[in-house]
Amino acid sequence: MKDALPGIDSGDTAWMIVATVLVLLMTLPGLALLYAGMVRVKNTLSVLMQCFAIAALVSVLWVLNGYSLAFDTTGVFIGGFGKAFMKGVTVDSLVATIPESVFAMFQLTFAIITPALTVGAFAERMKFAALIAFTTLWFTFVYAPMAHMVWSGPGALMWDWGILDFAGGTVVHVNAGIAGLTAALVIGRRHGYPEAVIPPHNVPFALVGAALLWVGWFGFNAGSALAANGTAGMAILVTQVATAAAALAWMICEWVAHRKPSALGVATGAIAGLVAITPASGTAGPAGALLIGVTAGALCFLAATRLKRLLGYDDSLDVFGVHAIGGIVGAIMTGITAGALGGVGLAEGVTIGAQVWIQVKSVLFTVAWSGIGTFLILKLVGATVGLRVSREQEVEGLDLALHDERAYNL
Repeated sequence: MKDALPGIDSGDTAWMIVATVLVLLMTLPGLALLYAGMVRVKNTLSVLMQCFAIAALVSVLWVLNGYSLAFDTTGVFIGGFGKAFMKGVTVDSLVATIPESVFAMFQLTFAIITPALTVGAFAERMKFAALIAFTTLWFTFVYAPMAHMVWSGPGALMWDWGILDFAGGTVVHVNAGIAGLTAALVIGRRHGYPEAVIPPHNVPFALVGAALLWVGWFGFNAGSALAANGTAGMAILVTQVATAAAALAWMICEWVAHRKPSALGVATGAIAGLVAITPASGTAGPAGALLIGVTAGALCFLAATRLKRLLGYDDSLDVFGVHAIGGIVGAIMTGITAGALGGVGLAEGVTIGAQVWIQVKSVLFTVAWSGIGTFLILKLVGATVGLRVSREQEVEGLDLALHDERAYNL
C-alpha cells in the first residue's frame, strides 16, 4: 500500500472530509427545505430548484475560475488565473496538513451557500434565467473577490488589515445579506405585500431545514480550523452556545411582543445565532459566545420585524434581517470577544479598540462592495434577460409558470 504523503495528517483530512459534507448539507437539503417551507405552496419547487441549480452552477464555475480568483495569492482585491481549471491541484498538493483537493472542495461549499442565501430575499418573483445570470456574475465579481480579500493570505486587502473572520461573517453573511436587500429593493415588492398576509405554507419543512442548518454549521465553523485540533473543538462549543442563546433571546422577544412564542421564530433565532458566531468561532470563548448569541437574537428579531415594517422593504424570508444584521453584529463583536471573556487573545500590540475598528472598517467595506456590485449586476441582468416574472406568472406561482410542475398533486 502506498505510504501517506509527507506532511499529510490523516486525522485532519478525515475531519475535513466530514466537515465538507456537513457544509454541503447546509444548502442541500437544509437551506432548500427552510426556504421551501417559508414560501407559498405555489412557489415551493421554485426555491428548491434555485438552490439545486446554484449548487450545480457554482461547482462548475469554481473549477473554471472561482477557486483561482479566490485563492490564487496574487492581487490585492482578487486572485489571478494561476489555478484556473484547478491547475496544480493534484493528489500530491497540500494545504496545511490536508490535500488541496479537500481544501478546495471545502471552500466550494461556502461558495455554494452564499449566493443560495440571497434567494430568500427575492423569493417568489425573480425569473429563473435572471437567477442563473445573476448568480454567475455575482459569484465571479462579488463573492470570489471577497473570499480573496479576507482569506487568501498576505497581500490581500482585508487580510493585511488584520480582520478576524474565522468562517465567513463578512465573506458569506454580510455579503449575502446586503446583496439580498439590494435585490429586494431593485426588483420590488411582491404583489399584495404588505397588505396581504403571506404565511409560510409548511412550517415543519422550515424547521427541519433550520435543524439541518444547525447541525451542518458545526462543519462550517469547526471545519474552518482546517484541522482536528483544539480550535475546532472550541468552535463546536461556542457555536452551540451562541445558537442556543440566540434562539432563547428571539423566543423571549417574540413572547413579550406578541404574547406567544412561535416555532418559526425560535428556529429563526437559532439561525441568527449561527450567523453571528461564525466570524468569532475561532477566537471567542463560551462566555463571549453567550454575549454574541443574546445580542444577535434580540437585534435580528427587531430587524426582521420592526425595521422591516418601518422601512417597507420586501425581504421575503428575512435574509437581510438575519444574515446581514447577524453577520454585522458577529463581525464587530469578534473584536471584543477575541480579546476578552475567555477569548484566545489578540495579536501582539493590538488593543480591543483597535481590533473593533478593523472589524467595523471591514464591515463597511463589505457593505459597499456587495451593495454596489450587486446593484450593477442586477441592472445589467435587468437590461438583458429581465429580472422579474410577469404579474400573471407571479399570481399563478413560479412552480407552474416557470417549471411546469406542482409541489403537491392532490
